[in-house]
Amino acid sequence: MKKPAALAAIFVATLLAAPALADDFPSAITVSGEATISAAPDLAQIDAGVANDAKSAKEASDANNAAMGKVLLALKGTGIAEKDYQTSRLSLQPQYAPNRSNGASPVVSFRASNRVTVKIRDVTKVAGIIDTLVGAGANDIGNISFEVTQASKLLDDAREKAVADARRKAEIYAKATGVTLGAPLSVSEGSAPMPLFKGRMATAPMAAPATVAPGEETLSVTVNVSWAIKAGQ
Repeated sequence: MKKPAALAAIFVATLLAAPALADDFPSAITVSGEATISAAPDLAQIDAGVANDAKSAKEASDANNAAMGKVLLALKGTGIAEKDYQTSRLSLQPQYAPNRSNGASPVVSFRASNRVTVKIRDVTKVAGIIDTLVGAGANDIGNISFEVTQASKLLDDAREKAVADARRKAEIYAKATGVTLGAPLSVSEGSAPMPLFKGRMATAPMAAPATVAPGEETLSVTVNVSWAIKAGQ
């Protein structure tokens, strides 16, 4: 006879506790906001190198060392700090005759190559530095890229706009579903790759001065925001 009363008491207690549980898990609207900003790059990076062929490995290596010495001396003359250029590739490879059906191809020469990666902190000097490198004997110039070094700082204004964009979208969804936005519950920034302009330049000495256009970079930011839905709406 006491069991029905006990079960009823448990049922009432469960109903009274339900709103408290609901408060622990509020409903929310979650959206993403985006914004972009354009900025001129302030750093350029290029690869420059020399390659030499000779009958012996020593001849190829000696010729390559002498050629690269002239290139490095020319780099120093442009005012670029030594910390801004470093060797990125150094190789000495045998060169073989065309394949023969009756046996292994003999070594006919050796190729020595040396490349440096150069950071140029004044992008207006890129074309002039390329011309200087070519004039000093560099016969492999390429892999040019431009970068905005203070991208995160420049994106601060875009971050505010991205949050505003997220709110605008959330309010549209709230109106469409007949609810009212409450306070934001969470904000997180999505990761997006920073664009770089890259290209390949001629691998032989250029007859005309180099023409380089840094242009502008478009930086983007994405934020993910969750808003609570106000109770009683």
